[in-house]
Amino acid sequence: MDSSHEGIQMLLTAEQEAQQMVAAARNLKTTRLRQAKEEAEKEAALYRSNMESEHRKKVDETSGNSGFTAERLGEETEEKIQNLKKSASEVQSDIVDMLIKYVKAAKC
Repeated sequence: MDSSHEGIQMLLTAEQEAQQMVAAARNLKTTRLRQAKEEAEKEAALYRSNMESEHRKKVDETSGNSGFTAERLGEETEEKIQNLKKSASEVQSDIVDMLIKYVKAAKC
C-alpha cells in the first residue's frame, strides 16, 4: 500500500506543479496582453496626434491661401480698373469730337 500511496502522492505533487505552471503561463500571457494593449494605445495616440497636427497644418495653409487669393484678386481688380481708366482717357477726345459732330449734323 505504501507504493500506491507514494504513487498517488507523486501524482498529486505533479498535478500541483502543473497547475502552478499553467497559472504562471496565464499570468505571463495576461501581462503580455496588457503590455501589448498599452503599446497599441500609445501608438494610436501618437498616430492620432500626428494626423490632427497634419490636418491643422493643412487647414492653416488653405485658410492662409484664401487670404492670399483675396489679396491677389484685389490687386488684379485694381490693375483692370486702371487699364479701363487709361483706355477711356485715350479715346475720350475722339468720343467728344464724334458727339459734337452728330449734334451739329442733327441741328442742320
